[in-house]
Amino acid sequence: MKPVRLFPHSYRKWGYVLLVPFLALGIAYMFWDYELPWLRWEGLGKGTLEFSVSNNFTDELVSVGLIISLVLVAFTREKVEDEAIQHFRLEALQWAVYANYAVLVISILAVYGTQFFQVMAYNMFTVLVIFILRFRYVLFQYNRENP
Repeated sequence: MKPVRLFPHSYRKWGYVLLVPFLALGIAYMFWDYELPWLRWEGLGKGTLEFSVSNNFTDELVSVGLIISLVLVAFTREKVEDEAIQHFRLEALQWAVYANYAVLVISILAVYGTQFFQVMAYNMFTVLVIFILRFRYVLFQYNRENP
C-alpha cells in the first residue's frame, strides 16, 4: 500500500493555533459585521464611467485562514501512523463527503435567495469539519478499546 502524503505531526499544533483567531474573527464578522480596518481597499474604477470601489478583505482573510488551519489539523500524521489509522482516515473522509453532500442537497431544497449564498459559504468548511470530528471520534473510540 502506498503511503499517504501527510504533514508532519507538529503541524497539527500550528493548525489549532491558527484556527482559534480565524474562527473568532469569522464569528465576529458573521454576527457583528466586524471588519479589520487595515484590510480596507479604496479604488477608482477606470473606463467610460468613473466610480469609487471600496472593499474590505476581512472575509477573504477569514476564509483562507480557516481553510489552511483546518487542512493542517485534518491532514497531519498521528504519532503512530499505521494501516488502521489510514483506514480510519479514509473512512472518515468518505463519511464526511457523504454528509457534506446530504447537507448540500437539503440546502438546495430548503434554502432560497441570498441566504443560499451564505449556506454555500459555510458549506466550504463542512467537509473538513465533519472529517476532523469523525476521525477524532473514531480514534478516541479505538484508543479507548486498545489502551
